[in-house]
Amino acid sequence: MNTSRSIHDPVLVLIGPTAIGKTDLSLLLAERFGCEIVSVDSMQVYKYMDIGTAKVSLDERAQIPHHIIDVVDPDVEYDAASFVHDALGAIEQIHDRGRVPLLTGGTGLYLRALIDGLSSGIGQFPEIREQLQQRLALDGAHVLHEELGKYDRYSAERIHENDTHRLLRALEIYQATGKPWSEHILEHQKQKTPRFSNILQIGLTCERDQLYRRINQRTALMLKNGLEDEVRGLIARGYSPQLKTMQAIGYRHMNNYLEGIWNMEETERLLARDTRRYAKRQYTWFAAIPELEWFEVGDQTKIIERIKKWIT
Repeated sequence: MNTSRSIHDPVLVLIGPTAIGKTDLSLLLAERFGCEIVSVDSMQVYKYMDIGTAKVSLDERAQIPHHIIDVVDPDVEYDAASFVHDALGAIEQIHDRGRVPLLTGGTGLYLRALIDGLSSGIGQFPEIREQLQQRLALDGAHVLHEELGKYDRYSAERIHENDTHRLLRALEIYQATGKPWSEHILEHQKQKTPRFSNILQIGLTCERDQLYRRINQRTALMLKNGLEDEVRGLIARGYSPQLKTMQAIGYRHMNNYLEGIWNMEETERLLARDTRRYAKRQYTWFAAIPELEWFEVGDQTKIIERIKKWIT
């Protein structure tokens, strides 16, 4: 696999915030246009984490081939570079079969890394990182996140304060280079050579109140369908609640319930609230992709007509 060559065969992208309805539409489009689906989701790569990540069912995966789902155990580090490697491999195989890759999901970082390439020009600064880790232990993530907002508002908007790995990296880059991480990313984009020469990127949106209702409904459904049992099963397999994956939305909340910190009512309320906040951060990521063509999630006819015009 040549990761630097330009890819001229068609690549279709369908992204949007969590719970908006990407799965149903992606299955419809895959069947209509002969696609195989490549998941662009930073949590669906992990085995045994199904309910909390809203994975497509095994029946749906049997109907339409899916890629980059259930590829690593929950205690394995998987990042944007891993995704780019796996996604390029999947795209090449799908094209070799004469089919169209349909990239769908909600992890904007992964999508941008795939399309724009990964910036490798920023080094590591161990001394600064060690100082920041000491401050994290003393002051807490909230204080550091507020500090990041003063220097790099864009990065602060897209990085949750609980994501301490990326929070410290953003502060490390600013302190070492004097420039925000987001500015380094923009400079890299200006220098990049397009990886895909025939790509259509569709973004799904809807009224904010409608999206929040869908998020609330999904939250209730996850709890009804056994999120508690799923997290208990992960712990029984030996996966610590302190793992990065076990601190993700849904899993962190259920761990707090199991540890007696919250009751179930509070767990559901805070899970829905934090998922709504996550959806806002997703829109921040998507807003930085100028090539995205936005459609209301209910405008399936318009979406299909746009794809037909592009693919013929």
